[in-house]
Amino acid sequence: MESFAYANPATVEEAVGQLAAQWGEADVLAGGTDLISLMKENLHAPRRVVNIKNIKALEGIRKTAAGLRIGALVTMDELAKSALVLAGYRALAEAAAGIPSPQIRHMGTVGGDLCQRPRCWYYRGGFGLLAMKDGKSLVPEGENKYHAIFGGGPAYFVSASSLGPALVALGAKVKLVSAKGAREVPVAQFFVTPKDGDTREIALRPDEILTEVVVPGAAVKSATYEVRQKTALDWPLATASVALEMNGTTVKSAKIVLGHVAPAPWDSPAAAHSLAGKQVTEATAEAAGKAAVADARPLSQNAYKVTLAKVAVKRALLNAVKG
Repeated sequence: MESFAYANPATVEEAVGQLAAQWGEADVLAGGTDLISLMKENLHAPRRVVNIKNIKALEGIRKTAAGLRIGALVTMDELAKSALVLAGYRALAEAAAGIPSPQIRHMGTVGGDLCQRPRCWYYRGGFGLLAMKDGKSLVPEGENKYHAIFGGGPAYFVSASSLGPALVALGAKVKLVSAKGAREVPVAQFFVTPKDGDTREIALRPDEILTEVVVPGAAVKSATYEVRQKTALDWPLATASVALEMNGTTVKSAKIVLGHVAPAPWDSPAAAHSLAGKQVTEATAEAAGKAAVADARPLSQNAYKVTLAKVAVKRALLNAVKG
């Protein structure tokens, strides 16, 4: 880890004043569960670290006219246990609760989860975001059992965010603030599939801080289902988050979003369309799962993810209508 300056602002305005126009000049520190490891591995070597943990305005979960407002510093444990989240946003609570490590749940933050860098072992091993060597990706012919089954490259890493699929399914937005002002971005557009190694995988600019997430207050049934190799500390192999607007016992509209199968949360309009006007049953849920993976393009070692994603969709749908 290289030496760096340290800033400890008390307000958002002070914090953004410490950021820079170019990546590499400054990094934001919240829970630190990702940034510290990146710095130790020399993947990030910021000249300045901006600690935002003391900014009270970034804390708390509350209802607003726009929906449920979740501060960027809310921990995953707070999110999983919040009565407000559990009452109306079950998919989000389940996504946070699914993180098996108590340490990460208590330290990791909502903003940090959305802004974390990929866990791809090529990236973490210093081969860059797209794992390129001699103009060719190392992934398709290399160790790719945990990589993407959607997208078709050149990015093959999977989005590491636990909350991303649920927030996309629920139609959430993030607020991004810089010294020039604030902007709102739908979470579905916040995640970006890079086309080159110089593009980030999120829409955050280097001079911005993600300050809050706002989830609309529409009444929907929702759920998240994750498939992991083991229940101890481990990353999911595939997840599905669903949000259903119901008309009695039939589905008026649906949103079905897969996680850990693509460089960004993977929305499946085909799976959602297959449920319109129908009841969620074993048969219709299974059909939706099949529709969700119809366009999957697995690599040499990860075809098993197609089955896991299909099962995750089915079980998330069945769980949503039980709640």
